Amino acid sequence: MMTNSKIKVLLALIVLGGLLTFSACDENNKFIPLFSIQDDKDLGKQVSDEIAADPATYPILDRAGYVDAYAYLDGMVNEILNNGDVTYRDEFVWDVHIIHDDEVLNAFATPGGYIYVYTGLIKYLDEADDLAGVLGHEIAHADLRHTSSNLQKQYGIQVLLSILLGQDAGQLTKIAGQVAGTVAGLSFSREFEAEADDRAVEYNAKTKYACDGVKNFFQKLEDEGAAGGTPEFLSTHPSPETRVADITAKATELGCDTSLSGDTGYETFKANLPE
Repeated sequence: MMTNSKIKVLLALIVLGGLLTFSACDENNKFIPLFSIQDDKDLGKQVSDEIAADPATYPILDRAGYVDAYAYLDGMVNEILNNGDVTYRDEFVWDVHIIHDDEVLNAFATPGGYIYVYTGLIKYLDEADDLAGVLGHEIAHADLRHTSSNLQKQYGIQVLLSILLGQDAGQLTKIAGQVAGTVAGLSFSREFEAEADDRAVEYNAKTKYACDGVKNFFQKLEDEGAAGGTPEFLSTHPSPETRVADITAKATELGCDTSLSGDTGYETFKANLPE
């Protein structure tokens, strides 16, 4: 007769074997997903709740008080999401928030599609195309499940299997708290950053925005000699100069439109934000 411990081990092996056999990789074909899509959504929701509960660190603008600003940002995000290449367009929530901090040049996305953009970044960028490029980059990180992939490496199979088998119901909450504490400064690998840059070009190639808009942020940093202050969300490895070259090469490869959209609503959008 099998003991309970042996049954649990066998069940774990069956679950893992099933994942390896039937779900060899996620729909983006990048890694073996032990976190399910629902786990991504659950984790993202818990991270979002942690962020909302810490207004001192994350002073999020209320939608009711900034209706026009959010309407503009939502419209931009939806145009990018509707390009046809976002794998989890319908599965993830894609909920956008503006963080009021003019000193921070940053944006980030959690698992499940919760997107956060700082007013400092919005005001720093000169064109709507620039912001669309950054948003495309962040949407790519979420859609490609880069944070989930990093968490699998960090926590390992044993912890993730305990979640899958319902043996540690509070583990996702614990992980969410840790992610929320560092999410604004998440650092991705060179591979993940390059992949997100490429996807941003691909996404925006099917919008009204310049397909290579994401490079303009790097270019501005280079022009102003501020490369050393590049925020973590667009990591300093490789350098901004290299990122500009790589993004330009991707746009050339695709043959996509790099002309600015002429979206005059961007200045009004910035004016609708608090000073």
